[in-house]
Amino acid sequence: MDDPTLIILMYFIIPIWFVAGIVDWFCHRRSNISGTSGAKESLIHLLMFAEVGIPLFMVLIFEVNSLIIAISILLFFVHEATAMWDVSYAVTKRRVGPIEQHVHSFLEMIPLLALVLVVGRHWPHFIALFGFGDIPADFALQLKEDPLPTWYLVTVLLIALALEFVPYLEELMRGLKDKNQNKEG
Repeated sequence: MDDPTLIILMYFIIPIWFVAGIVDWFCHRRSNISGTSGAKESLIHLLMFAEVGIPLFMVLIFEVNSLIIAISILLFFVHEATAMWDVSYAVTKRRVGPIEQHVHSFLEMIPLLALVLVVGRHWPHFIALFGFGDIPADFALQLKEDPLPTWYLVTVLLIALALEFVPYLEELMRGLKDKNQNKEG
């Protein structure tokens, strides 16, 4: 592993992304998301998790080519649109404080930074999307020839599950529970 961009992606970008995600969850919990904006906002958060999780998983497991880059770019823009929807909805239902707003800036820019680094590492596949360069655009889905270490993949996937997906699922469950209690009460 002599490529500094790979080291930055693996040991800086992904960990800081995870930290920002769990801090965002704590901000939601502190603002009583389950009793204010409720399950709808939590569903939006799970949607955004998928929008960044799919490209992350693909970059970790598959050879990065024009297909992976195109999917990553598309889902980045979809994630940005969903983030605008999320905040537009949230601010009508609850207070979104300065710490949470700052965390949101991380959660928007970290995927962009990751995407830029991935594109930089695989520039010929990126420009091939636009018909430039020495290689044709490659849209085959193939496992990495030189995979990342198994321990790293397992660690990243377990952390994503335990510290990102499960907390947002718990947030959704609290919102559904509060909604049902409000109907009964």
